Amino acid sequence: MEEGRAAGREEAGDPRKKKKVVRRYWEGEAPQADPEESGARGAKKARQDEASPRKLMGPGRKKTISGKVDPFPGPASVSRERVRRFQRGAGGQMGTVSNKRLKRQLARQEEKAQAAAKQAARMEMLLLEDAGFLEGDEGEDTCTIAQADIAEAVDLAAGAKHFELRLNQFGPYRVDYTRNGRHLLLGGRRGHVAALDWHTKALMCEINVMESVADVAWLHTETMFAVAQRKWLYVYDNQGVELNCLKRFHGVQRMQFLPYHFLLATASETGFLQYLDISVGTEVATICTKGGRLGVMAQNPSNAIVHLGHSNGTVTLWSPNVKEPLVRMLCHRGAVRALAVDGSGTYMATSGLDRKLHIYDLRTYRRLHSLLLPTGAGQLDFSQRGLLGAACQEIIQVYKDIVSCPPTKPYLCHSLPRPAHALRFCPFEDVLGVGHGEGFASLLVPGAGEPNFDALESNPFRSRKQRQEWEVKALLEKIPHELISLDPGQLGTVDRVSLEQRQKERVERLGYDPQAKVKFCPRKRTKGRDSAVGRLRRRKKVAAEEQRAAIRKSISQRQKGEQRPCPQAPKAPQGQRSALDRFQK
Repeated sequence: MEEGRAAGREEAGDPRKKKKVVRRYWEGEAPQADPEESGARGAKKARQDEASPRKLMGPGRKKTISGKVDPFPGPASVSRERVRRFQRGAGGQMGTVSNKRLKRQLARQEEKAQAAAKQAARMEMLLLEDAGFLEGDEGEDTCTIAQADIAEAVDLAAGAKHFELRLNQFGPYRVDYTRNGRHLLLGGRRGHVAALDWHTKALMCEINVMESVADVAWLHTETMFAVAQRKWLYVYDNQGVELNCLKRFHGVQRMQFLPYHFLLATASETGFLQYLDISVGTEVATICTKGGRLGVMAQNPSNAIVHLGHSNGTVTLWSPNVKEPLVRMLCHRGAVRALAVDGSGTYMATSGLDRKLHIYDLRTYRRLHSLLLPTGAGQLDFSQRGLLGAACQEIIQVYKDIVSCPPTKPYLCHSLPRPAHALRFCPFEDVLGVGHGEGFASLLVPGAGEPNFDALESNPFRSRKQRQEWEVKALLEKIPHELISLDPGQLGTVDRVSLEQRQKERVERLGYDPQAKVKFCPRKRTKGRDSAVGRLRRRKKVAAEEQRAAIRKSISQRQKGEQRPCPQAPKAPQGQRSALDRFQK
C-alpha cells in the first residue's frame, strides 16, 4: 500500500519529499537500485552543487544581500600592540585555582576584558581628531615663537582660546579646570572668587568672600566648588550660594579632589592631611604628617595616592587607610617647591630651592635625570599628552619628551607681567591656564591635550539631563576609600602569606591542625544494626577523642616547660660571702 502511494506521488510529480519506507526483517532484502538510474541522480546532484553559491563560498563565508561573497570574512584584525594599550592589569592566573566554579567565573571575566580591549582598539580607527605639535621652520626654535603668532596661524575657534583677564586688584590667583575642561574657577588671594564657562566666556558666578583665599577646587561636577579661606573650608554652588562651612578643616593650604572616590584631600598649615567624602559629607581620615606646613601637594591619577612635599626636601606618599607614609623619598637638598605626577602615574617631577628639576620613575623610585633651571620652578603640571609646564617666576616654560631624555631647550616660552602662582593644563584642549599677580592668562600649547574624549566619561558638550544621569551613575560606581593602595593590581589577589599565618595561629590556638588528617568515616554495619544517628555518634566520638589527646599532649608540654628548674647562680665560697647573701632565695 505504501509503495503504491509513493509511486503515485512520483508519477504525479508531487514536489513533497518522499518518505523513506522502513523495511522489517521479515520482509526480506531491499530490491537493488538500477545502476543507470542512480548514476543519473548522482550527476544531477553534482550539477546542483556546482550551481549553488553556498558551496562556492566555502566554510566561514557569508552571502550578502546582493548575493556577492564577502572577500574579508570575520571581524577586522587588530595588532597586538594596539590591543595592549587598552589592557588594564595582567591576566589572572587560573592554573592555581582549584574551585571549578570560581575558575569558570575568572575565565568569563578574562574573556570579557579581552573582548573590551579588542573592541576599543578596533574603534580607535573611527576617531576623527589627531594630535599634533608645533614645528618651526628650518633653523627656527619653537621656543622663540610668540603666542600672538600662534593665535594668528590657527583657525578662529582655536585663536579665541588665547586671552588674558586683567584682574590686578585681588590677585594673585589660583586656577582650576573641571574634568571635562569646560569650566574655569579663579580664586584671588584677596577674596575674589569667579566661576565661568571659558569657551563661551559666560560668567556663572562672581563673589567676594571678604577673607584671604589659599586655594580653590572643583568637586565632581561644575555645580559645586570648594574654597580654602583664611580660617575654614567652604563649599559653594555655581550661583555663589554657600552650601556648607567645614570648621574641622582649619587653615587649609592646598586641595586635591579624587573623582572616582568622591574624596576631597586637604593639606593644612599645621601639618594635617584630611579627607572629606563629599557624597555623604563625612570626614574619612585625619592624618598628622609631622612634616610642618604643607604647601606642596599633588595626586597620582592612576591610584589616588596623595604626594606631599616638605621643607626638608622629602616627598611622602599617603593613603587614607594608613597613618604612616607609604613611601618617603629624599628628592632635594633644600625645600620642595612644586611637584606633579603624569596621567599614567609612572613619572613624577619635582623642583626645589636648589633650582633643580628632577624626574623620577615611580615604579622603581629612582631618579631618571635632572635639569638645572635659572631661577627654579615654583609651579609644575603635566598635560594629558606628557608635556611638562614649569613656572619660573614670570617665565612660563613648556618641555616636550622630558621623561625620555633631558631636553636642551624648552618647547615653548612665554613671559608674564607678574610672577605665576598657579599653573594648570586644560583637559582635552591645547590650552595652559596661568594665574599670576595681575589676573589670568590662557596660553596656546599645541599638542598638550587629548584630541578625542570619551563622552560617557568626560563630555564637554553634555546637557543638563546628561550631567544628572552621569552623576547618578558615578555615585553608584563610587570606589570605597578602603581600596586606595599603592599597587591597585593587588586588589582581587589572595594574600598567601597572611593565609598561612592565620592557619598557623589557628593551630596554636586549638592545639591541633583540623586540616591535617582526613575526617573519620565510620563503616556501615550489617542490615538492621546500622543507622544514620549511630554513624554520626561514632564520628563525633572519634573526633572528640583525637581532640582530647592533642589537648593533653599540648598541656603536658606546657607543664614540662614550666617545671623546668631555673639556672641558679653558683654560691660564693665561705670566705667571699657578704652580709647581703642571707637575703638571696
